[in-house]
Amino acid sequence: MLNGKVAVVTGASRGIGRAVALKLAGEGATVIVNYNGSKERAEEVKKEIEAAGGKAEIRQCNVSDFSACEEMFKEIIATFGSVDILVNNAGITRDGLLMKMSEEDYDAVLNTNLKGTFNCIRFVARQMIKQRGGRIINMASVSGVLGNAGQANYSASKAGVIGLTKSVARELASRGVTVNAVAPGFVNTEMTEVLSDKVNEGATAQIPLGKFGEPEDIANAVAFLASDEAGYITGQVLNVDGGMAM
Repeated sequence: MLNGKVAVVTGASRGIGRAVALKLAGEGATVIVNYNGSKERAEEVKKEIEAAGGKAEIRQCNVSDFSACEEMFKEIIATFGSVDILVNNAGITRDGLLMKMSEEDYDAVLNTNLKGTFNCIRFVARQMIKQRGGRIINMASVSGVLGNAGQANYSASKAGVIGLTKSVARELASRGVTVNAVAPGFVNTEMTEVLSDKVNEGATAQIPLGKFGEPEDIANAVAFLASDEAGYITGQVLNVDGGMAM
């Protein structure tokens, strides 16, 4: 489905990003596994892709750093000749109630989740326009759609990603580039593993389908939006959340 395509997945060393990288590689894309902290884990994802017969490379970059993103995409384009798919998945949480939230915790989340998404789009857009085609898929969240107590910073960042997605979709549509967002609900990853049983039960009670999703559920939605089958879809938010946001 994605044979010959070059895909960049940010924050791909674990969780949803890892599942997305594995899925796109399984569909035939050459995947650039971006990571910030753990080179070892990125290498593991690369090895897993290669063991299954796919192609992958790893690239370190803190997406919140504007000039580092510029360098990374310049190098990727010089090496591979194109970027056909960009998945902006890198994200962090620094949860806390509004009255106790520090400026640093607010800024850190906005810088990675929202500015990081902008930075990567900023430096891939020209190449996609030149190619007269491309797929940009941004990771939003049910928290950005509904809001979530204790996540003012995270919800704001993800609502921002949705606004950014729609604006960029309008700017790039005439050039054959589609821009969409996927909004996961509660998904079984390291991010949710730390939740207490009580929080877990409360979260599950909000989900009509009655269970957390798996990273593969999100990866399947991303792969669809990256495919030719989704060529007439742009500026949309696909909620993959077991029915939380209706």
